[in-house]
Amino acid sequence: MSENLLEIRDLVVRYGGKRGGKTVIEDVSLDLRAGETVSLVGESGSGKTTIGRAILGLAPVTGGTISFRGQTISNIPRNRRRQVARDIQVIFQDPYSSLNPSMTIENILVEPLRAAGMTEGRARVRELLDAVGMPADSGTRYPREFSGGQRQRIAIARALAMEPSVIVCDEPTSALDVTTQSRVLSLLAELQKETGVAYLFISHDLGVVQAISDRIAVLRGGRIVELGEARQVATNPQHPYTRRLQMSAPVADPPRQRARRAERARVLAGETAAKGPGLTVS
Repeated sequence: MSENLLEIRDLVVRYGGKRGGKTVIEDVSLDLRAGETVSLVGESGSGKTTIGRAILGLAPVTGGTISFRGQTISNIPRNRRRQVARDIQVIFQDPYSSLNPSMTIENILVEPLRAAGMTEGRARVRELLDAVGMPADSGTRYPREFSGGQRQRIAIARALAMEPSVIVCDEPTSALDVTTQSRVLSLLAELQKETGVAYLFISHDLGVVQAISDRIAVLRGGRIVELGEARQVATNPQHPYTRRLQMSAPVADPPRQRARRAERARVLAGETAAKGPGLTVS
C-alpha cells in the first residue's frame, strides 16, 4: 500500500480553552494513504466534521498533531496554510451555498488558481468542466442556472482545480436525492482512478460510504469506536454503536426495513439496560 499522505495522531479539539469549555475530539488517530478513501461515519455531533475542519485549519487543534507528507500542519501560520491548501482541498455539504451566486462558473473555478498565483484560465476551466461531465458553455453561466447535482459537480471541479493530493468531502451527497447521490459517488470514484487523489469522506450514512470507501472509521462522542476495512465495518460491525448505524440505514424492501427497526429497538433496549435505570442512550 502507498505511503501515508495524511497522519492524525492523538488529536484533541476543545472549544473554550484547555481548562474549560467542551472537548469535541479526543485522542483520535487516523492515516490516509495516496489514492485511498477513508470515511468518517457517525451521527450529528459525533465530531466527524470537526476532524475535517481541523485538517483544513478551520478548527483549533488543542492536542496531538496533524501531518501532511511528514510535515506538521496543525496550527501553522496563515502563509503556510495557503501553501498546504494547494494539496488539501474540500467539497462542502451544500452545493447551494458553497458557490458564490454573483460569480460565473468560470470565475468560481479560476479564483483558487489566481489565489495560488497560477495563470491558467479558460483552457483549464474547460478541462475541469469536462472532467466532471459538465457542458463546455457552463463557464459563462451562474450557479442558480444549475440543479443541485450539477452544482455539486461544479464544486468538485473547483476542488480539483489545483490538482490536490487530498480532498475532504464533507457530506457531499447528503443534500442530494438518491439518484443524484449515486451519480456523484460514481464521479468521485472515476476521478480518483484518473488522478490518484485521496478522499477523507465524511458522512452520517454507513450505507452511502460502503461502496466508495477502502476503510471506515466510526465516531461516537469524539472518539473512534471502530476502524477497519469498509466491507467488514459496513456488513459485519463489531461495536454496538456501529450496528445501530447499520440498522438505521434505509433499505428498499419494506419487510427487511421492519425487521431492521425491530432489531435496532432490541439493541437500544439492551444498551439502555446495561447503562442502568434512568439513563438514556444519546
